[in-house]
Amino acid sequence: MADYQSSLNEAMQIDGALGVALVDSQSGMALATAGNPDGLDLGVAAAGNSNVVQAKLRTMRDLGLNQKLEDILITLETQYHIIRTFSREEGIFLYLVLDKARSNLAMARFKLASIEKQLVI
Repeated sequence: MADYQSSLNEAMQIDGALGVALVDSQSGMALATAGNPDGLDLGVAAAGNSNVVQAKLRTMRDLGLNQKLEDILITLETQYHIIRTFSREEGIFLYLVLDKARSNLAMARFKLASIEKQLVI
């Protein structure tokens, strides 16, 4: 088990990582951040992505999908944004920003899932 700062530091070691945040989706607040992506405020991104998570959970309820949301991938021209929900604490997620040219998406998702499983809040 790892504390949140160790987990964020480990996430920053993922190839292409630009920034990462631990986020409370209920409040939209970043509980902790690491990295400094150019032109991207992780605090603002945390709030916006909280809305994304809430919208997806609402849609899943409306559709009657009784499944757990694991992650959401957003692909931009030069970046990947991965939202990884926290399996042991509802309403918490990891948000990882990757440089698309320097990352391996499959490996990043695998490593972020591993980090999430070891994270202790």
